[in-house]
Amino acid sequence: MHRLKITVERIDGYCNQPMMVGDYFIVDGGKIMIPDGKHMCMWALQSMMPIFPLLQRAEPKKGDWTGKRGQVFVCPDPNGLVHYRIERMTADDCD
Repeated sequence: MHRLKITVERIDGYCNQPMMVGDYFIVDGGKIMIPDGKHMCMWALQSMMPIFPLLQRAEPKKGDWTGKRGQVFVCPDPNGLVHYRIERMTADDCD
């Protein structure tokens, strides 16, 4: 399974958590790793969770949309509009 890095790419509204551009967390199998002193909005997280297994699986077949690099997800809060980039990590990223 691929490790995923989820990074706040931009904020088009107001995030009251507050998430900041550059904040990130890692999904490794069933584990979520958040850097010390940081946090993750549980509303955005619960919205993204269904897509994690799809993006963690083995290499997609030709034409499979999950094979695109850097999937973008927008927080469901209409006032926040926090954009997250979801990327598969390579072996180099995992060191």
